[in-house]
Amino acid sequence: MKLIPTFVWCVIAAICVSCGTAAHAQQRDLMTELRQKMVENYLVKEGIKNQRVLTAMRSVPRHEFVRRSLRVQSYFDSALPIGYKQTISPPFIVAYMTETIDPQPKEKVLEIGTGSGYQAAVLSHLCEEVYSIEIVEGLGRAAGTRLRRLKYRNVKTKIGDGYKGWAEHAPFDKIIVTCSPEKIPTPLVEQLKEGGRMIIPLGERYQQVFYLLEKKDGKLEQKRLLPTLFVPMTGISEDKREVKPDPLKPRIVNGSFELDKNEDGRADNWHYQRQTTLMKKDAPDGERYVCFENDSGNRVAQMLQGTACDGRKLSALTVTLKVKYVNTAEGPRRYNRPGLIIHCYDSVRRPVGDLLFGSWLGTSDWETVSRKMTLPKETREIVIQIGLNGATGKLCVDDLKLTPTER
Repeated sequence: MKLIPTFVWCVIAAICVSCGTAAHAQQRDLMTELRQKMVENYLVKEGIKNQRVLTAMRSVPRHEFVRRSLRVQSYFDSALPIGYKQTISPPFIVAYMTETIDPQPKEKVLEIGTGSGYQAAVLSHLCEEVYSIEIVEGLGRAAGTRLRRLKYRNVKTKIGDGYKGWAEHAPFDKIIVTCSPEKIPTPLVEQLKEGGRMIIPLGERYQQVFYLLEKKDGKLEQKRLLPTLFVPMTGISEDKREVKPDPLKPRIVNGSFELDKNEDGRADNWHYQRQTTLMKKDAPDGERYVCFENDSGNRVAQMLQGTACDGRKLSALTVTLKVKYVNTAEGPRRYNRPGLIIHCYDSVRRPVGDLLFGSWLGTSDWETVSRKMTLPKETREIVIQIGLNGATGKLCVDDLKLTPTER
């Protein structure tokens, strides 16, 4: 589920009633306006500060990097499918990763996982050379064609296994990895320049964390950053993976919100946290719980977590949690309500249904709530979304559990 601001619907309506050359010009202008609003609402307000990065994000036409059928969603802050089980990352994630490695005008950057080419296009505004590798041939060829058509001339692409890097153009000042291995690929370490930086999502299939790696005296210094969720690095990396999820035992990790290894006020194991606060007083279960607060229809307050889930063997999922809410009110659309959503995806990551639990409107002290929801048979993985979902007010959650039922 995505928050769709009112101005987006106005844009869509305007596009639909236009025609001919004037319509193309109008659509271009409207997409530019949406892009500027995307940067202000989803990047600046969420903490992206690097002005060069913000300028690049304002410049790259994200709608050119998604399917035509999804262009009206181009400037939402969400991932979108691009085929071959892959996605284009949310704009915030692209900006966050780029800001973290801080590419400079004379530098050479390696990207692992070209995907649609969007991240490479953003990097092209910020450094001298971009080298991007994609293991999926269909995606890699389409991205290369798209980047050439849009005249990103300082981007070079190739089809190959990103685990190996691109040795003939090494060393690289910066490396950005947009797919997740379980461990750091050794060739990428070797190809990183002394003093260089790499950002990479590491971990199990559905439990990943961004790490910033800096090479000093031939060794890597590691800094743990935000939890995240990326598609897995395939090829050699997947063959080396030691821990694989059990689709017959879907589970929520840190549903009690007790874990916060960084002590940064963010619950571990939950990614894409927006307008959340980890509370440490008067928890109904344990010592901590999470609160979401929102006073604007143009922002989201939520957190996400994914897991494997096989709908062929499992018929339903029961969700149980403790909730408290204060002055919550629905947003402009029917789905802008406080609640929990289970997004279901098939084997190629196409959406096959959303399971809804909520809405918790008004004011209530702590109560335990539970719901059993039927699972589509096509389901192979799920993403749990908890939060206000575009509603306003304050929602607090604790002791979140997921129990599967076999068919």
